[in-house]
Amino acid sequence: MAVVSATEQISYTDLYARWERGNWSATEIDFSADREQWQERFDPFERRAALWNYSLFFHGEDAVADNLSPYIDAAPLEEQKYFLATQQVDEARHAVFFKRFMHEVADVGDGTMAGGLAAIAPQLTWGFRRVFDRLDTMADELRRDRSKPKLAAAIALYHLIVEATLAQSGQHFITGYLERRETLPGFYGGMRNVEFDEQRHIGFGVKLLYDLQREDPECKEAVAELLREVLPWALAVFVPPGWDERYATAFGFELLDIYELGIASLDSKLRAAGMPLDEMRLPLPRGQRPRERAEYGVALLRAGYLGEKTGPPARDRATLRLLFDGVEGLVDHRYAPRRPVTLGWEFTDAEPWHLRIDNGHTRAMPGAVAGGADLTFHCSVEDWVDVAAGRIDPRMALVRRRLRPSGSLRLLARMPRLLG
Repeated sequence: MAVVSATEQISYTDLYARWERGNWSATEIDFSADREQWQERFDPFERRAALWNYSLFFHGEDAVADNLSPYIDAAPLEEQKYFLATQQVDEARHAVFFKRFMHEVADVGDGTMAGGLAAIAPQLTWGFRRVFDRLDTMADELRRDRSKPKLAAAIALYHLIVEATLAQSGQHFITGYLERRETLPGFYGGMRNVEFDEQRHIGFGVKLLYDLQREDPECKEAVAELLREVLPWALAVFVPPGWDERYATAFGFELLDIYELGIASLDSKLRAAGMPLDEMRLPLPRGQRPRERAEYGVALLRAGYLGEKTGPPARDRATLRLLFDGVEGLVDHRYAPRRPVTLGWEFTDAEPWHLRIDNGHTRAMPGAVAGGADLTFHCSVEDWVDVAAGRIDPRMALVRRRLRPSGSLRLLARMPRLLG
C-alpha cells in the first residue's frame, strides 16, 4: 500500500474553508488598555526595541499584500487562485492591524497607511530591504513568466522565507513575551490572529511547492537557486541596530533563539514540500542541527562575510574555515569533471586555501597545493568575500581584475554551475 504524506492529505478546499472559519476584524480590536500599558509597563529602551521589531512586521505586511496579485494569476488551479485571494485579504488586514497599533498606541504615523509606513521606514534593516526588494522584482518576473519553476521560486520566497522563516519566528517570540508579561491585550490578541493566518498561508505554500515539484522536476533547482540568492539577505534581517543584543534579551530571549527557530522552520517546511534542506546545495555545512546552523550564520554576519558591508572582513584561519565550509556545500557534483580537481585561492592578505573535488566528495583546507591547483583565484579576502556574499557580480570582479584566475579555462567555464 502506498504511503500518503501529510502534505498530500492537505486540500486547497480545506484551506479555503479554514479561512472562512477563522475570519476576524482588525478594526474592532480594543487598544485602550494597550495604550496605557505601553507607557507604564515598557521602559524607554523596551519601547524602542519593540517598535523596531513591530516596524518590520508593519512594512512586511503591506509589501506582501501589494505583491500577491501575480501569484493569483500564475496559480494553475482555480482552487489555488481562490485561496491566494483570501491570503491577499489577510495581508491587508494585518497591515491595518499594525498601522492602528502604531498610531493609536505608540503615536507613530498620522493615522494613514502612507503616513505610518513613512514613519517606520528608518527602522528597516539592510537585510529586510534586500529581501523585500527581491519580492518586488519576483512579482514582476512572475507577471512575465508563469511557468511552474518560476512560480515555485516565488512561493519559496513568499511563503517559506518571508512567512515561515522570518515572520513566524518573530511572531513566536512577540506573543511569548506578551503572554508572560500579561500585557498589551489588544496587540496580543491581534498577533495571535496573525499567527493563525500565517500558519494557514504557510500550509498552502508547502502544499503548492510539493505539488509543483512533483509535476516539474525543474522546480526543485529553481527553489534552490532562489534560496542561494536570498538566504544571505534573510540572515541579516534580524541584525539589531549596532548589534545590540538587548533588542532580544530585554524581552527574555537570545538573538540566536530567533535564528534557530527560523532555520528549523525552513528546514521542516522544505522537507514537507519534498525538498530537504541538505539536498538543496546551499552555502551551509551539511548535517548540522538548527542551533549549529544559527551559530554558523551569525558568525558569518559578525565576521563581515554576510550582510551589510561595514568594513573589511575577518581574515583569520578560523573564520576563513567557516567561509570554506559554506563553499563545500555549494559544489554541484553533476558539473564536476570526472577526474579529481583542485581549486585554489591565493589571497594577497591571508594564507592560501584550496578545495579538492573528487568523485562526489569535497574538502576545503588551508594552504597551497603542491604542484599547483587546476584553477587558482588570485585576490584579496575582501574581494572574494564580496563575490561570495553577492555584493559584486563575479563577472565584474573578473573584468575589474579584482578576481584574477589562472589555470584551466575549461574549469573556469564550469564555475557558474559548479559553485552556483
